This record gives sequence, structure tokens and C-alpha cells, in this order.
Amino acid sequence: MKHELFPFAGKFFSLRGGHRLHYLDEGQGELVVMVHGNPTWSFYYRNLVLALRATHRVIVPDHIGMGLSDKPPDSRYSYVLQSRIDDLDALLAAVAPGVRVTLILHDWGGMIGMGWAARHPELVSRIVLLNTAAFHLPPHMRVPLSLTAVRSLGGVFVRGFNGFARGAAWVGCKRRRLPADLRDAYCEPYDSWTNRIATLRFVQDIPLQPSDASFSLVSSIEAALPGFRATPVLICWGDQDFVFTPAVLGEWVARWPQAQVHRFADCGHYVLEDAGSEIEALVRGFLA
Repeated sequence: MKHELFPFAGKFFSLRGGHRLHYLDEGQGELVVMVHGNPTWSFYYRNLVLALRATHRVIVPDHIGMGLSDKPPDSRYSYVLQSRIDDLDALLAAVAPGVRVTLILHDWGGMIGMGWAARHPELVSRIVLLNTAAFHLPPHMRVPLSLTAVRSLGGVFVRGFNGFARGAAWVGCKRRRLPADLRDAYCEPYDSWTNRIATLRFVQDIPLQPSDASFSLVSSIEAALPGFRATPVLICWGDQDFVFTPAVLGEWVARWPQAQVHRFADCGHYVLEDAGSEIEALVRGFLA
């Protein structure tokens, strides 16, 4: 995919098992790594890449099963958090070994990015959070019923009708509805039952109890967060997100009181679409 909405010549990195991971590598200078969640892909960061590549080197991977990366079946790839962190680790070790980075994290990209950061705290210079989490759901909060339904009954809805990607593109913005061409672009990589595997597996991998596959790994990532209390942090938060609510933001502020926090009361989960120009200016100032 390369057209006016996504004007980049991406690259591919071969992971273990021969899976091809697509990523953007744009510009020169201090390194910024942007990590997306589900069901987005590197397209989510397209305008921020354009805003920063004149002054920074920007790397944006598509997770396996997402975006323009390979989409193997379960028999050839384990769609769990451990694999996601391992993939990011392998990519950065190959294309930017030992380089300090600014992490920009959205949705489940927060868990993946902070999982990598927990392995390499000495390589993290700054962190930007966009409606994300890297800790277990606090006891006073509940998983939205929509996500619970997708976890247990979402096969036909997600893989048959692309309901998760379509639904997220429809409700993700609150300030203004995403236009049809952008909604289509977000959903373009997920054009068949086979190619929608990751959008379902990501939700199914959210750990809710100790028996879940990724529960102990999330616990270890959460335990590593106090180690970043001296790290500069910028948080840009859409308050109308029904999953990553203001209560989740409160959890971040309690853990990282040093953070600069900017709340967008009229914005949703796709906060970078809702408030793109404002966030681009904030990020540029933060990096400077």
C-alpha cells in the first residue's frame, strides 16, 4: 500500500520462522519508535511520522498479523504478548542496536512497548502515551462488555465481518467522525477471514485472570514501571475512550507523577486522529 494517504516506502524485516515484519524507517536524527495496538497499524501514525521525519529518525513496525506484515495461521505463529515484545526486540536490535529511543505508544502498543522498555531501560530516553495501558486492570474497573463478547464469541463478528476493525474506525473518533476513505484505509489490511486473525487474537490475549497466557508477563511489566519515574513522559489522552477511560489515565499519573498530561475532553480512542495537529505540536515540543 502506497498512495496519498500513506506516502511511505516501507521495509521488511525477517523474523524467526521466516515471517516478514513490515516497518517504516523514515528520517534521520534521534530515534523515535511508535508502537501501535489493535486493530490499527502503522497507518495510525502516518501524520506524526511526516511531522517528525525532518528532525528525527522514526521507526514504526506493523505487528505480525497487522498492517502490511505477514499474517500467518496459529500453527506458524503464537499470537501472544511475549511474541510481540520479542518481535520488537529483534527488529530494534537489528536496525538500531544500542540506540536510545523515545517511545510513542497507543492501545496495546503500551504493553508491548513497555515490555521492551522493561528489558532495556537504559535505552529509553522519553515516553509518549496515547490512550494505552501497561498494567493489569485495577480492581475497581471492569472490561467493557463489548470486549468480553469479542473474546468469547467474536470469531464470526471479527473474522467474518471485520467487525472489530470496522467498529473501531467508526467509534474511535469523537470530535469528528473519520471519513470513509480513512475508515477504509484502517481496514484495508484485514480483507479476509485469514487476514483478520490478529485482530481477534489480540483481544483474546488480554489477560484477565492468572491462568491466562500473558498474565504473568503483564505483572512483570507493571512491576517495572516504577523504574521510569525519572524518565520524561508526555501523556495525550482522549477522555471519551470507553476502554482506556480517564480512570486508566489516573493509574498512569499515580505511577508517573512526573508526566506532562494533556487531556482532550472531546476526543476518543483514536486521539491522534481527533487531535492530530495539537498532539503533533506537543510531541515536537516535548522532543525539543
